[in-house]
Amino acid sequence: MPLTYHWFLPTYGDSRFIVGGGHGMPAGSARGDRDASIEYLTSIVTAAESFGFTGALIPAGAWCEDAWLTASMLARETRKLAFLIAFRPGLMSPTLSAQMAATFAKHAPGRLLLNVVTGGEAHEQRAFGDHLDKAARYARCDEFLTIVRSLWRGETVTFAGEHLNVENAKLGTLPFPRPPLYFGGSSPAAGPVAAEHSDVYLTWGEPVDAVAEKVAWIRRLAAERGRKLRFGIRLHVITRDTADEAWAQAGRLLEALDDETVERAQVGLARSESTGQARMRALHEGNRTASSWRDPRSLEIAPNLWSGVGLVRGGAGTALVGSHEEVAARIAEYAAVGIDEFVLSGYPHLEELYWFGEGVLPILASQALADPSACASSGSTAFLPASTS
Repeated sequence: MPLTYHWFLPTYGDSRFIVGGGHGMPAGSARGDRDASIEYLTSIVTAAESFGFTGALIPAGAWCEDAWLTASMLARETRKLAFLIAFRPGLMSPTLSAQMAATFAKHAPGRLLLNVVTGGEAHEQRAFGDHLDKAARYARCDEFLTIVRSLWRGETVTFAGEHLNVENAKLGTLPFPRPPLYFGGSSPAAGPVAAEHSDVYLTWGEPVDAVAEKVAWIRRLAAERGRKLRFGIRLHVITRDTADEAWAQAGRLLEALDDETVERAQVGLARSESTGQARMRALHEGNRTASSWRDPRSLEIAPNLWSGVGLVRGGAGTALVGSHEEVAARIAEYAAVGIDEFVLSGYPHLEELYWFGEGVLPILASQALADPSACASSGSTAFLPASTS
């Protein structure tokens, strides 16, 4: 069965180098050389649509622009691409959230996917007026999703929980189709909530064995609740015609960094309460301590899995680096342990989308791991030369 591929929208700005920011980083920390204008983001989503990507993830946080407003504007610029909107359930009413989703689904049917972000950064949550601790945030998220899913079923909801209380809530319009819920989280508190409510469990990129353990963990919890989930992974990509070219590009990304920049970013990320963020930092801990991170190959933590992005970026901190054939092979390995969906990105996001779309997707399609009818036809683009074969 073909896998599902999504791209990522850098609503904080883009660059030919690694842009800092991400989960755990303060507002204003992520600013690239390219403004995240609607015009630029439109160029990314139209390219993603032409290559047959299913959706585009739009992040949420103080360090980027609002995801709901951005998705609403970009939906008018595309025909079928879905938008994976990240949102934080503690920052708005569950009834209002359910209504917003229903309205989006009415005007862009089948093009809404929702990424539930419980929030692992207490300092950022407080900036938005949320003062609950991590355990309470997960408990509230459970209540929130219980209410939202009941409303989407057309029920009149009266709910009195520890954190949320609604009376006689009902939607005038139901979302059709119902938007699937994507949910990430590596802590013990995250698993039961994901298993109970999500349709797709997301993990950040780790070595295949570690990802397999996460898949088995959530799959078991879901089975205990009589449910089956899909699984997705969030990764950056650096793919080129040859492995040497890809690793040279990884080296160029590192050349733009210095010890002070890396240290400043890591001080910010160390404040995070996110278990997933701690796991990302651990992947390059030894190289930071030994100051060996300047050699891109020193950050290869598994075949073609590079931890260099996480030196200065919160959240997803790993990339698949290699030739098109190598990147396709690593994707196949993740698929073999249960990953169904891939949320990808690169620097810059537009150019890397073309490298992946023209270089890797045809290989995946030849292996029945991508829909061949969805892949763009081969030929020249602004970034890759026409084939001479």
